[in-house]
Amino acid sequence: MDVTSSTTAPAPEKSCADIGLLDHGGDDGPLGPIVLLHGLMGRGRTWRRQIPWLRRYGRVFTFDAAFHTGAGVDYPDDPRELSTERFVADVAEILTWIDLGPAVLIGHSMGGLHAWCTAAAYPEMVTALVVEDMAPDFRGQTTRSWTPWFNSWPDRFASLGAAEQMFGPVAGRYFYEAFDDGALHGSLDIWADIAEEWGGRHFWDEWAAVVAPTLVIEAGYSVAPPGQMARMCSTNPNARYLKVPGAGHLVHDDAPEVYRGAIEAFLSMREPH
Repeated sequence: MDVTSSTTAPAPEKSCADIGLLDHGGDDGPLGPIVLLHGLMGRGRTWRRQIPWLRRYGRVFTFDAAFHTGAGVDYPDDPRELSTERFVADVAEILTWIDLGPAVLIGHSMGGLHAWCTAAAYPEMVTALVVEDMAPDFRGQTTRSWTPWFNSWPDRFASLGAAEQMFGPVAGRYFYEAFDDGALHGSLDIWADIAEEWGGRHFWDEWAAVVAPTLVIEAGYSVAPPGQMARMCSTNPNARYLKVPGAGHLVHDDAPEVYRGAIEAFLSMREPH
């Protein structure tokens, strides 16, 4: 399928190199390409441990979301540049660039939100979804409580060990892999404002519009409000729910074998036999 002819996604204004879009190869599977969407303060390269086994199920792509591409990014003049709709438009552009037909979107946290909102806005571009530890409704919560924590971060982490000492072994590795030589790859203020939007609106309507088969994975120690991810599946007949006891927010790195088994079973069920 020629994605360009079947969507209304805006024409790209950036090159693929500008956002770190990488083609990691893989089989041309029946479900189409697999695009991995990272979480807030993450980066495409934080998926490096999942890419090798995912290649069996499709050609794998990663990219850096806007404002996650490196230091020195200016705060946008238009606050809509930080909106979920902007990030969804970016995902649609990327699928257009890839031009391999509808794709599997696998998203962690913020990336999970962007995955299901893309599937809602562009259903013809998505064959299946994985949503990891993200919920539709954080209204009433604010990122302003993050400020003291952010202020405690050094300008640069001297080593992986320094990051692990501050964030723990799983999150420390995740952050350090996203950083540029130990330095932040974006603005903490911008990242906080991206998340601040989630405290002022809900995304239940977008979730209700999703028709693609979806696997919803909730961490045992989830950041999602209690019960919401289970409710997502009870209200959507195309969704399956898995809770991973003992796992933190980064389920794919904290419980990698459970995560892999769930993804492989889900993708295998989607393949024609």
